[in-house]
Amino acid sequence: MLMGLLFSIVAGALVGLQNIFNSKVNEHTGSWMTTTLVLGLGFAASLLLGVVFEGGEMFRLNMSSMQTWYWFSGIIGVGVVTCVVQGVRRLGPTFAISIVLITQLVTAMIWDTMGWLGLEKVPFSWNKLAGVLILIGGILVFKLGGRNAKTTEKVHIHDSI
Repeated sequence: MLMGLLFSIVAGALVGLQNIFNSKVNEHTGSWMTTTLVLGLGFAASLLLGVVFEGGEMFRLNMSSMQTWYWFSGIIGVGVVTCVVQGVRRLGPTFAISIVLITQLVTAMIWDTMGWLGLEKVPFSWNKLAGVLILIGGILVFKLGGRNAKTTEKVHIHDSI
């Protein structure tokens, strides 16, 4: 469990960092070029690291043991990168990623509860829903609290002039 927590923490940090990088790349190129660069370089890095760590075993595919549609998850990645880049550009990194994380959590909770796509069914609990609602409340406090501070600051500057 400790390794799972560690990997999850590192993944969260890397996703946050990657989205900031992607947003900066998008300032100099278009959305599709950003997506192409991100996924293309990701492919190259994955291929290289796979060959280094797994060698020829990496190319042994057992297509009969997996549903066909799972092979297309990379296409979902195109949507992820494109949408997150646009969200960060329009909302800023913290607010956009907060919404992405909440949506991931809600989506995962629904898929777990329903047991869709072969997932083991995990019973719904009101505690899980309460946790999601608390996170949403935290994002609202974070976002609305920042607006009030800026508004107050502007009023004070105006009053002093």
